[in-house]
Amino acid sequence: MGLLLLCCLAEAEYLKYKDPKQPLHVRVNDLVSRMTLEEKIGQMTQIERGVASAEVMKKYFIGSVLTGGGSAPARQASAEAWINMINDFQKGALSTRLGIPMIYGIDAVHGHNNVYNATIFPHNIGLGATRDPDLVKRIGAATALEVRATGIPYTFAPCIAVCRDPRWGRCYESYSEDPKIVQAMTELIPGLQGDIPAGSPKGVPYVAGKTKVAACAKHFVGDGGTINGVNENNTIIDRHGLLAIHMPAYYNSIIKGVSTVMVSYSSWNGIKMHANQELVTGFLKNTLQFRGFVITDWEGLDRITSPPHANYSYSVEVGIKAGIDMVMVPYNYIEFIDDLTFQVKNNIIPMSRIDDAVRRILRVKFVMGLFENPLADDSLVDQLGSQEHRELAREAVRKSLVLLKNGDSTGVPLLPLPKKTSKILPLPKKTSKILVAGSHADNLGYQCGGWTIEWQGLSGNDLTRGTTILNAIKNTVDQQTEVVYQENPDANFVKSNNFSYAIVVVGEHPYAETNGDSMNLNIADPGPNTITNVCGAVECVVVVISGRPVVIQPYLSYIDALVAAWLPGTEGQGVADVLFGDYDFTGKLPRTWFKTVDQLPMNVGDPHYDPLFPFGFGLTTKSRQTS
Repeated sequence: MGLLLLCCLAEAEYLKYKDPKQPLHVRVNDLVSRMTLEEKIGQMTQIERGVASAEVMKKYFIGSVLTGGGSAPARQASAEAWINMINDFQKGALSTRLGIPMIYGIDAVHGHNNVYNATIFPHNIGLGATRDPDLVKRIGAATALEVRATGIPYTFAPCIAVCRDPRWGRCYESYSEDPKIVQAMTELIPGLQGDIPAGSPKGVPYVAGKTKVAACAKHFVGDGGTINGVNENNTIIDRHGLLAIHMPAYYNSIIKGVSTVMVSYSSWNGIKMHANQELVTGFLKNTLQFRGFVITDWEGLDRITSPPHANYSYSVEVGIKAGIDMVMVPYNYIEFIDDLTFQVKNNIIPMSRIDDAVRRILRVKFVMGLFENPLADDSLVDQLGSQEHRELAREAVRKSLVLLKNGDSTGVPLLPLPKKTSKILPLPKKTSKILVAGSHADNLGYQCGGWTIEWQGLSGNDLTRGTTILNAIKNTVDQQTEVVYQENPDANFVKSNNFSYAIVVVGEHPYAETNGDSMNLNIADPGPNTITNVCGAVECVVVVISGRPVVIQPYLSYIDALVAAWLPGTEGQGVADVLFGDYDFTGKLPRTWFKTVDQLPMNVGDPHYDPLFPFGFGLTTKSRQTS
């Protein structure tokens, strides 16, 4: 009898860390005091879903799993398939001695962009053009719901880079060249995580429960300032410049309770950020009082050396000593665990540094309620790609469009376009036919850009659900108007068909990261040809689909009206809403539009500033509703 009683008492032992009524620091300290080195290092390890399993989670005490760009449980996987996979990993984590839940992360950077049927919002450059932080906050809230719909509680967003050179392949992930606009757009964070309660201690992470997700400010710091915009390269700037241009949005993010910060691959004045103890520990953690956890980028430790992984034990040592808390390994996790374990056991890395990392990781997990609600359910699956979220994305598209030209200075404005062609400005009344042309008019993949279903993005219309610009035009014009679509018509075809006007949609093909680095910034072929053939023969509107300003000056004289539509995402109807005057053009350039690439880098305030269209430029129209 006495033995039985002892067993029951032991089983029911009160564990402070499992009690949500205990203060945060008490729970953290209690759990850390119970952990072995093996369990601590497991918490610091993030692995890719492709190498994860319940068994691996249990054996190595893995603290986090992620989906890399384009990595999914199956092609066109349902929300339920995501939930089942993640819960399987979670059950492995919960079956360990201490039952510490893992945190699952994903790049939801313009909506839940890895997932089939999710709402794809405009990329950040387009949101910068809206100048509307409240809109961005609402997008954050919608994205959080869609991410949670698939059982995921953590996204690697927002990117708060300040892109200073459009040749950088990640420029579309940056809201603006102006740090003030990037600061304003950190409203995505309370959208994703919830509004931090009044009186919260500075720097402590905050996530408001099961409909919200942990956010990640990235990439710390100077990612958008590299020489010639070369990705992962060296940002050469003095400390004042770093703090004035690239750092300000981190202040706002930390005040808003951001849970995590991701370190940049890039260097500052030759020192790799992943090895920069002065900035990661000295400035971010100590000066800015950030209390969440610091995570590497993908294989971020490997890339401390050139070539990557040349001396991994060295990379582990300098990275962890710099102040990195969680390592996105993401594949060779046994090597990472073994190297770090050896270094701690041999006093190369002090246990105090490990304890700091683990405390920060656990702090985020406790704050977001992961211990109380570790397993996902299907209660939010109807949020994925919901009509309400698509309407929000459509609103964002409308507000992101920037009108750069609308007729010449003497002529009549071309936009808004009439829905009945008999009404178009001086064009003949008897015609009722319009031309839609260009490689990007009927291509949902091009419209969404990189980081959509696949890491590098896709071409075509079967990648996910959405509305192409061509279909949006057909949905909008009068029933009597014939819409002729030809991707790349020759001039004779255009001249002989007596079109009232043409809409030409051209731009860049999708790319992400280094694959997007470009020294020429040209519109993809046959785009320039399409512009000259069509616009040389009929009154035309050119819509540019791109992640940044591109070379347009040589064709400007042919073009009657010019619209920068950035990378609008799945809701192409927002483009037609504004082209046909149901809504006004209100967007303003979030970055300088250059004349030639030889001028780059060229940002507002530079002494050699001589743009084609200056920062902040954007013509307006009076919609049919307001006129």
